[in-house]
Order: sequence, then structure tokens, then C-alpha cells
Amino acid sequence: MRTPKPLSLAVAVACSLMTLPPAFAQETADQEQATENREAMASVVVTATRGAKAVDKIPGAVTVIGQQDLAAQYQIADDPSAALATFVPGYSPSRQKMSSTGESLRGRQPLILLDGIPQSNPLRAGMREGYFADSAIIERIEVISGASAVQGMGATGGIINYITKSPRKDGTAVGVNARAATQFRSDNLEWKTGVTVSHKSGAFDLLGYASVQRRGMSYDGRGRRLGIDNVQGDTLDTHGHDLFLKLGRDFGDQRIQLTLNRFDLKGDGDYRNESGVPVAGIPTSSVPGTPEGLPPENKVRTASLDYRHADLAGGAFTAQLFKHDFESLFGATQTATFQDPALDPTRKLWDQSQIVADKTGARVTWVRPDAFVQGLEATLGLDLLRDHSLQRLAATNRTWVPELKFESYAPFAQLEYEFGPVTVRGGVRHENAKLAVDTYTTLAAYGSRRVEGGSTEFSKAVKNIGAVWRFAPQWSVFAGSSEGFGLPDAGRLLREVRLPNQSVSNLITLQPVVTRNNEIGVNWRGARGQLGLSRYDSRSKLGSVLRITDGVGVLERLPVVVKGWEVSGDWRPTKDWSMFGSYARTDGKTAATQGAPLDLALGARSQGPDKAVLGANWRPLAGAQLRLQATHLFDRHINIGRRIGATDLEEKFEGYTLVDLSSSFDTGYGRVGVSVENLLDKQYVGYYSQAAAATDAGNTYAGRGRTLAVSWSRMF
Repeated sequence: MRTPKPLSLAVAVACSLMTLPPAFAQETADQEQATENREAMASVVVTATRGAKAVDKIPGAVTVIGQQDLAAQYQIADDPSAALATFVPGYSPSRQKMSSTGESLRGRQPLILLDGIPQSNPLRAGMREGYFADSAIIERIEVISGASAVQGMGATGGIINYITKSPRKDGTAVGVNARAATQFRSDNLEWKTGVTVSHKSGAFDLLGYASVQRRGMSYDGRGRRLGIDNVQGDTLDTHGHDLFLKLGRDFGDQRIQLTLNRFDLKGDGDYRNESGVPVAGIPTSSVPGTPEGLPPENKVRTASLDYRHADLAGGAFTAQLFKHDFESLFGATQTATFQDPALDPTRKLWDQSQIVADKTGARVTWVRPDAFVQGLEATLGLDLLRDHSLQRLAATNRTWVPELKFESYAPFAQLEYEFGPVTVRGGVRHENAKLAVDTYTTLAAYGSRRVEGGSTEFSKAVKNIGAVWRFAPQWSVFAGSSEGFGLPDAGRLLREVRLPNQSVSNLITLQPVVTRNNEIGVNWRGARGQLGLSRYDSRSKLGSVLRITDGVGVLERLPVVVKGWEVSGDWRPTKDWSMFGSYARTDGKTAATQGAPLDLALGARSQGPDKAVLGANWRPLAGAQLRLQATHLFDRHINIGRRIGATDLEEKFEGYTLVDLSSSFDTGYGRVGVSVENLLDKQYVGYYSQAAAATDAGNTYAGRGRTLAVSWSRMF
């Protein structure tokens, strides 16, 4: 469990200015330090549990990445998954790509939320959901590790909830920020600039943000241009923008709030992938040139209308209506799957996949303290979701995955009883879902099979129970058991139908992937730091394992068990020094076939390597901050000599250590930040590329070499 660290005034002011939270006013050093100390030692409140809840009362591992940590990390690399990999022990290494294939939380997939709005697309997961908003609008990230159903389906690995900023102080403020990163090559400049407008007057408040970003190419530690993923998507050679608006009005105990976000990230199409020579240790690279088709792109539109009543029938009531539209265009390829002799008899057809997922929903929660008896808190709620997802071939407008029409309603109830130093909680969520698909025809590569439409339903109750015992001053222990659920990738199953006379009702059974996470842990929180240790066991009898054969993914329903332990903490020996660190060990197993022993290690597509992070912060003088951090990924050699049919399951990963440096300081003209990513200019090939794509000449990607970044921000 991680809580905001008691850092110095320099960090607090730096992060506030660098990320432009116009609500924060500058305080004196003594006042800011005192505030940081009080916040660090007080119970940190998170909202990802469907109600404001102190972490000391949650029987599980909770990470809160605060403003100061986010600002320092985004100064080093403006990469959402890199921030998660640094501060969340069980999160796997960043791919440094638009594609998040291989990124996981404790060997499972997390449910990603933005202010409680689901950003993940479980019906047809294209692994492109990691880029959905500009990092500058994020105030903090709440991560609940381990299976959970409290926010709906998809959280078999946990919940990652990005909380956007809100105005805090009366008045109007305008902020400007800019960031540039370079490796001193002509084609690798990266820059972003943004403007924030904040207004708060009485009961009304407004926060608006607009940004423009351009990313060039990058180079590895040997000075060789990194490989660009023209098909799955890359952040290299891209441009993007974000428009964000939040309007709120208070009416006594009530509040209504409208939030809108429009995010785009698109490739420029100026470089193409150049294969490497894996056997000679030469990774994939890039050369100038125009790839076929349109560049990969993410378009995300998110809107929510929130209503809150602080005292409705003795409890706190919240209601949210939301809409989330997601489009993800993949690059063009000549894969055999896309060929159709009727369109191109030469079988040299280029086409590109596009996933479209539109969600609308409603979420209602009511939390009543002292319900029935003193100390008993009751939480009641209802979630409604409508999710329509499809996958098509954009160049020829062919159906690859038919439109999946998913609807669900889920009532839930949670009880929490506190007596003295003990908190006991338990709850149940009853999910009722229906999936309908119209009649469609598969691609020619699958035989142009006509598949009759149909529908299927499931009803499932998922439960949680746990307890926290604060057995001594500054000490607590917890034990908990919670269930989360997801769905198998129905789109992948439907698009590969090869037999005649099939119907959707016979092909798809919505047997959910139900994962149970059992966990115990101990936490210490003192005047100068905190330490948390947890051990977990995550099991799913009917899991979802994706295996690649001849470049084609085959989805298999097999049992999966993931065990591991994590430790994280921080320490502030003096007012000018603080240190932080974490270690995570993850061990996932599955079977070769149903009924076979669980003796196959989960591959890099599902699980990250063991990981250690260590860092220190130093305030050399008032208004200045220096951070040095190191991440070490341990070797991982698995499934040596193991095969299933034509699929080679062997993976070998040689670990590496990366060191980053970040600094920030005040000037008379604003706040200036300077950072160096990969300070030692380490040459390395990323975890996923080493392990899962070791023999793929076009997908063995090296990581960024030493990169200098400079930022500036100022409030007006």
C-alpha cells in the first residue's frame, strides 16, 4: 500500500506548477511542509471503492500516486504506463508504444477508469486503451490491486482510476506550461504545450485545458533509431491534442458537474519499420518512408454528468451518467487474414483494422453511515451499461468482428462495521448481462461463412469480504478475499468461425472469467514514513489464455493461478531528504490443456518480470528539488523446451537497470524543470520484445537511450 510521501515544499510547489493545478496557491515553506506531513500521516481517502474511504479501512493493497510523484515522473517521460510501472509494484514494464500489449497488473488485466468512467474495452480488446487523456489534467491515480467487481467487469487484475483536476481556490487563474525532450538528433524533438484556465466564484467553478503535442523519433543507447510499430501503433512520429472542460455548481449539500474530454493521438506516417537481425542482437529500427495506408490513431471522447447529495436520507448519494466513444485505427498490413481473391486475385491486398467501441451507462451509489446500528455503514448501488463494439477493415469496409451489443445491469450492496480498532466489510454484486449479435459473414480467409445471429446471457454474483485490524499505534494488518470478473474476448472468437451452419447462440457462451484474489498484508505508517507488505493468491478456474501460432492468436479457456508478494515504502530522515522503494515478485501459472497440470509459466503477453524500484528526493535549497530513481527488472527464463503443437512457449529475458534523474527549481519567470531519462544511456531491448517477440525481426524493439527534457510553467 502506497500513500503520498511527506516531501518538502520544493516538490509540492514544483508539481503544482509543472502540472498547472490552478487551484493550489503558493504557501511558505513551513506551512507547506506541515501540510505535507499531516497529509502523509492522516488516512488517505480514495474514491475507487465507490465511496470516499480511508486506505486504513480497505482490506487490500492500495496505491495512491499523488500530484508530486506524477509531475516528477511525467517530467522524465510523458508516458502513462511508465508512471504506473514506477509507482505500482505489480504493474509490468511500459512498452513505450501506443499499443499496451504485454502490460498487466499482477498478471491480469486492470480496469482503467477516468473519474469512474470505464476506458477499457473488454468485448474487443485491442490493447490501445492506455492513451485516452493528456497527463496534465490528472490530479492523482488510485490503484486497487487484486480482483475487484466494485466498478464492474474487467477488473480481474485490479482498478486504475485516473482522477482529473478541479479548482480549489476562489478567483481566476491562467497557466501556461511547455515541455521539450531531445536526444540531439534532427528528427527526435518531442514537445508539448498547454494552457489551463481555472475559475472559482462562490458556488460555481470551471476548469479548462487545451494542449498540443508532437513526438519525433527516438534512439537507443547505441545511437540507433528505434523501431516504429506501424501496425499496432506507436508514440514515435505522432501528434496529438486534448481539450478538457469541467463545470460545477454547488447547491448547499448538492452539486452538479459536467465533464468533457476530447483526446486524439495520431501517427504522422513519416517513417516505416525496418527489420532487425535478432540472432545477431540487432533490434528493429526505422527508416524515412511512407507506410501503406493511414497511420494508426486513437480517438477518445468522454463525457459525464455527475450529481451528488451529501445528506440524502442520512447518507451520501451520487449519480453519474456517462458516455465514452473510442476509435482505434491500426496500421495497414498484407496479412493473409485480410486477403480476398474477389477483391485482389494477386493476394497482395493491404488493409487495416479499426475497433469502434461506444459505451453509455449510469452509476448510482448511496452510502449511509450508522445504518441500523452505531458503526455500521451500508453502501447500496446500481450500475447500468450499454456497450456496442465492433472491428472492421477500414480500407475495404469489411466486417471482421460483427457489432457486439452488450447490455448489463448490476445491483450491489456493501456492509462495513467498525468496532474499536477493527473494521470488517463484505459485499456482493449481482451482474446480469446479455450479448446480442446480428447475422454476419466472416472474412474470405475463414471461408466466408454465414453465421446466424443470436444472443446469450449470464447472471453471476461476485463477492468480497475482508477485515483490517489496527493492532498498535502506526501498525495494521489486513486479510481479504475478493472476486472480479471479465469476459473472454468474444470478438476474437466470432471473427474466426471456419465451420458452416454456425450460429452466435451456439458459438458464444458468456462464461465469465471469474477471478478470486485472496490477500493478507501488514502496514506501518509512522511520523517519517510508511511501509507495506502483502502476499496474494489469484485464481480463475476458467481463465483466458491467448497463444500465438503462425502469427494468429488463439484464445483458450484454461485455469490460471497467479501468486506473488509486494513490498513498498518511503522514508523521510530529514526535512530535505526522502527515499522510496518497492519490490514485486509475480509467479503466474496455467495449463497446456484443460485437466493438465498447472506447470506452464504465464508468458510476457500476460505477466511482467520481478521488479525493484529505488529512489531518493533531495531539496538542496528552498524552491528546488532533485530526484534520482532506478528501476531493475530481473531475469526471467520460462517454459524452456516446452511447445504446444506449433507454438513455442519458451521465453528468455535478460534483466536490466534503468536510472532516471529529475530536477525542478523556481525562477523569477516561472518554474523550470530539467530531467534525464536513462541517465546511464543503457542499451536494452524491452521486456516484451525480448520475451514474446525474440525471433520476430520486425517487432524486437529497443528502449530509449539517454533523453534530456526541459519544462517551464507559469501561473498568471
